This record gives sequence, structure tokens and C-alpha cells, in this order.
Amino acid sequence: MISESPAPDWSKRYKIEVVRNGTDLSLRLAGEFRLQNLTAFKREFDQYFREKGVLYVVIDFSEITYIDSAAALAFIQIKKRAATQNIDCSLINLNDESKGILSVIHDDALTRPPIKHPDTDNSVFSQIGQSSLFIARDFISFMAFIGELVVAMAYTIRHPQSLRVKDIFFYMRRAGVDGLPIVGLIGLLTGLIIAFMSFLQLKQLGANIYVPALVSFAMLKELGPLMTAILVAGRSGSAYAAEIGTMVVNEEVDALATMGFDPIRFLAIPKILATVVVVPILTIYSVCFGILGGMIIGVTSLDLTVSTYFTQSIKTIKVFDIATSLVKAGVFAALIAAIGCQRGFQVRAGAQDVGKFTTSAVVTAIFLIVVADSVFAIMFYYMK
Repeated sequence: MISESPAPDWSKRYKIEVVRNGTDLSLRLAGEFRLQNLTAFKREFDQYFREKGVLYVVIDFSEITYIDSAAALAFIQIKKRAATQNIDCSLINLNDESKGILSVIHDDALTRPPIKHPDTDNSVFSQIGQSSLFIARDFISFMAFIGELVVAMAYTIRHPQSLRVKDIFFYMRRAGVDGLPIVGLIGLLTGLIIAFMSFLQLKQLGANIYVPALVSFAMLKELGPLMTAILVAGRSGSAYAAEIGTMVVNEEVDALATMGFDPIRFLAIPKILATVVVVPILTIYSVCFGILGGMIIGVTSLDLTVSTYFTQSIKTIKVFDIATSLVKAGVFAALIAAIGCQRGFQVRAGAQDVGKFTTSAVVTAIFLIVVADSVFAIMFYYMK
């Protein structure tokens, strides 16, 4: 049988020696003052301060062996409460440990109003309203940035010599050439999956010959531009936000403005132009690999020849579909680069802000890509 040891009585681990001399009250503390006996010693101090005629109180810490942050906060509050009662209270003979604990507590924070008002409405409707206001402000900020981009682009068109061509090629390599392997791989696997899943369904109807048309149409119209844009948002959009955000933190953007350079024209325009150029190319690249992935399934599982597969694929591809796919890719690219740059310029302080706005750039870009794709689907349907 296991017996439980009784809980320690923390109230016996401290002593308060009281000396009263007229209006002066001296309290000599000894032992341990901690969270466990906080209620007990605060009750005793309340009794001492309620004594009549007390105008001056000295709290002597010379024999204290331990004090934690909760007890230190209690002593600060006791001292402030004494001031409200017109009692002069002072803490003396503090050792280094006691001084260190007390220095952690900021007196101003005790009287400062809370950041969150205690009567704040936390209902679902209130949270929805606050989220709606946040989204509205974010939208206004983004539209203001788009306006600044348009002004900067117009200036660049009027003054082409101000455009940093080397930077455009640099970002074309980073966003385009460096992204070819992953874009090709994702396109190939997407084509494989679509061909295999459609084969499982169409073989029941004896319509295997339509698998190439389905793969090529899906890749060209939707999945090619969409998957490429999402990959670019994850790779390049986040890189743009992190790069500009780090420059803001290091005050490099302020230095550019001080030297007379427009930060948007200097930093954002090359990134946007490079992205708009390479994303349509990456889209066509992804579509080709998607068709190649479908061909692997067609040749190995559908008993189709390479010639038959490509013939069936080309039959469904029209010039209008290629043009609309490239238009979508260009718009997606502009959204990705603009969001990445805008989030980078929103960084204000520290690495934490860089990570926060980098994540926001990716999430917002993917959301806007899906919204834009929905608009394009409806618009191109009625344009036919």
C-alpha cells in the first residue's frame, strides 16, 4: 500500500515581524514568498495597511531566502495600493536576486489599459465583421499598390532606359529556367493521373479513343495554367515577398528612396515583367509534358500508337484554346508577382513579419488565381 505524503504548508515558510512606532510601520520579512503562499501573506499585509494612523511603511527584504515573480508582482501591487491610501511605502535591503525579479515587472503596465477591452464582443457575428473589415482594408491596400504599379509601368514605357534589363533576365532565370524540372514533373504526373482515371471510366463504354482528347483538353484549358501558376506562386511569389521584406527590415528600401530611386519601379517592375514573360512559356511546357504523360498510359494501357494518340490530341486543340490559355497564364503571372511584391513592402519589423507576409503572399496568390480562373471560365464560355 502506497501512502501519499501530505502537501507542504507553504504558509509556514515565511515570517513577518511587525514593529509599530507611532505612524511608522516596519515589516521585516523572512523565509520564502512564492505563488503557493501568495494569498496568505497578501491577507496579512491588508490587515497591516488597514491599521489607523499608519503613514509610513518600510518593508525589509534582508532575510528573504526566496521570492518568485508572482510574489514580486504582489509586492509591487501592495506598494501601489499604499500610495492610493496616502501611505508612503518603501522596499529596502533588496538582494541581487530580489532586484532581478522585481526589475522584470514594469510598473506602467499595471496601470495601462488592456490591449483587448474586457467588454469586447467575441460573438461569431463580431468576428465575421472584424474579418470582413480586415479583408476590405487588405483589398484597398492591394488596389492602391496596383495603382502605383500602373504609374511605375507607364513611366517605364515612357523612359525605357530606366528599365533594368539585367534584372529581368535574372528573374526570368529564377522563375522560369530554374522551375522547368518541377513544372515538367508535375505536368507529366498530372497527365498520367488524368489518363489513367479517365481510362478506368471510359473503358466501360468502349470509348478509350477519347482519352487523348480528354487529357489534352483538360491540360490546355485548365490544369496546365492552374498548376503552373500555383507552382510559380509557391516558388517565385514567396521569394519576391521574402526578398523585398528582408530589404525593408534592413532599411535598404528606405536607402533607395533616399537616393532618389522609386522602390516600386526599381524592385517590383523587373519581377513582374519577368514573371509575365516566363509563366506562359512554363504553361505550354507543362501542357506538353501532361500530354506526354497521357501518351504513356495510352501506349501502355490503351493499345494506342504514338501517331494515333497525337492525332486524337490535336483534333481537340484549337487556336482559341491556346490563346485563352496563354492569356490566363499571363494574368496569373501578374497576380502572383504583384501580390508577392506588395506583401514584401508591407513588412515592417523583424524576421517574424517576413515569414508572416511570405506565407500571406502564397495563400493570397493561390486564392486570387482560383478566383481569376473562375472568371475566365465564365467569360470564355460566353465569348465562344
